[in-house]
Amino acid sequence: MTDVLCTICARSGSKGVPRKNIREVGGKPLIAHSIEQALAWDRANEVVVSTDDDEIRTIANEYGASAPFLRPEKLSTDEAAKVPVIQHALTETEKRERKEYDYIVDIDATAPLRDVTDIEDCFQVALEDSVSNAYTVTDADKNPYFNLVELDEDDYAHLSKELPDDVIRRQEAPPVYAMNASVYVYERDFLVRTDTVHGERTKVSIMPRERSVDIDTPLDLRFVEFLMECKDV
Repeated sequence: MTDVLCTICARSGSKGVPRKNIREVGGKPLIAHSIEQALAWDRANEVVVSTDDDEIRTIANEYGASAPFLRPEKLSTDEAAKVPVIQHALTETEKRERKEYDYIVDIDATAPLRDVTDIEDCFQVALEDSVSNAYTVTDADKNPYFNLVELDEDDYAHLSKELPDDVIRRQEAPPVYAMNASVYVYERDFLVRTDTVHGERTKVSIMPRERSVDIDTPLDLRFVEFLMECKDV
């Protein structure tokens, strides 16, 4: 049997949308959507919320997740990277339960439009032989082979990535994808020794754009609310 820990990281601070993790979105706190999706997925042995905030802990417990610890202050700043936060949650959970997990599935609290199938699809990719981890992506708005440029030392613009033959139409450019900050799946051995989500054996799972909105600004929040309202019509 494969033991799976699901983590949801939700700190109290947010500059773009204050207290966004517990803002009401679609009739419930934002984090509640991710908790309910994780529980509905029904593959995780435990769903753990990592937070530095007692109110978030209370809400997490109300919606069926576990929040048995507060994360350290050094992992709760704007500068704190995500991977160390997940590593801390894994360490604390394994210490408390006296067991080791096989896979860690991290779902972002600020991506409420994902579907349970998106979690499962990404998990299945990570289960493939020789894959260390997987994360979700979506079709990118811009393409470095076609309409993304960089400036040289003289401020002249050049395509970020050039091919021997010019790309005349976007459809001719190699496909590129944007990370959508929705689902991350780690093999335990990879997670405990890495400081990045990018490994030599990393694969991706592609999600549709309408389920790939990550709330980082007030405009993102309004857009998510709009999409939820459209879904209910």
